[in-house]
Amino acid sequence: MLYWAVLFFIVAIIAGVFGFGGIASASAGIAQILFVIFLILFVATLIMRVVRKV
Repeated sequence: MLYWAVLFFIVAIIAGVFGFGGIASASAGIAQILFVIFLILFVATLIMRVVRKV
């Protein structure tokens, strides 16, 4: 999932450089959503790992 977030971020940067503002903002928004989902899943995985060891 982090791979897809980085990919959409790169697409947003390239689209922004070439002047495609709508595509850039949409790609940046998708990248932000994917990154937040990644963080939530990562933290949940860490918590579950700690709980299972106890």
